[in-house]
Amino acid sequence: MSEKSNVLFLGTGSALATRCFNTCFILCNKGNMLMVDAGGGNGILRQLELAGVQRENVSDIFVTHAHTDHILGVVWMIRTALQFQSPNPLHIYSHRKVLEVLTYICQQILPKHENERIGSVVLMHELHDGDRFLVGDIQLQCFNIHSTKELQYGFSALLPDGQRLVCLGDEPFCADNEKYALEADWLMSEAFCLYVDREAFHPYEKHHSTVLDAARLAEQLSVKNLILYHTEDKTLSTRRERYTAEAQTIYNGNVFVPDDFDIINI
Repeated sequence: MSEKSNVLFLGTGSALATRCFNTCFILCNKGNMLMVDAGGGNGILRQLELAGVQRENVSDIFVTHAHTDHILGVVWMIRTALQFQSPNPLHIYSHRKVLEVLTYICQQILPKHENERIGSVVLMHELHDGDRFLVGDIQLQCFNIHSTKELQYGFSALLPDGQRLVCLGDEPFCADNEKYALEADWLMSEAFCLYVDREAFHPYEKHHSTVLDAARLAEQLSVKNLILYHTEDKTLSTRRERYTAEAQTIYNGNVFVPDDFDIINI
C-alpha cells in the first residue's frame, strides 16, 4: 500500500452547479479515507461508484457546514451505513450546528430502527474551534473560518510525511486563521469564478472569492501549492486553462484546478 497521500475530487462545483457535482473530496493515506462534505444529495453514491470507491471504505466524514450542497449527501452516507451495517462505524466530525441538522433530518425521514443505531453504527463527534483529531495517521485540527453566512469549519491536516494541507472552506479567508495556513504545503481555496468574469458571476455578492483573490492569498501566505475548487460550472471546457493562467499572474507556486474524479498526489 502506498505511503503517499492524495486527494480524490468527487465534485468541484458550487451550490447550483449541474454540469459537475457539488464540491466534496476524499483525503486518502495508507487506506484511510476522510471524506470532506458529501454534496447535495444521493448523487454522492454515484460519484463514489464512478470513482471506484466502496462506500464502506469511507469510515470518516468531516462536514464543513450545514448548507445543502455540503450536508445533504451526508444523510445518504448515514443511510447506507445504517442499512448495510458496515463492519466499521461511520464517524462524522463537525460542529454542533451540523450535527444537530443531521440528527434532525435523520429523525424525520429514517425509520425508527435505523435511528436507534445512530450512536453505534454511526458516531457523531462534536468539534470546537481549534480541536484536534486523528483519522488513521493524519493529524487534523479544525478552525472556525468566521463565515458571514453560516457557522463553518476548515481544517489543517498534518500528513505522515510532514506535509501540511489546509482546507479553507468555501468563503473568503479570515486573517484570524493565518496561523493555520501560513507556509502550508497545500492550500485548498474556493474560487467561484475568474476575477475578469466577476461582473457575470457576482462572487462578492455571494460571499465568495475569485481566482485572483485566492492566488493573492496563496502568495501572501507563502504556500507551495494552491488547489482551486467550488467554482461556477459554465466554463468547464476552459476552466483549468483559464483559472490557472489568472492565478499565475500573481502566484508563484503550483496551481491545480481539478475536475470531478481527478486525483492530486500530495
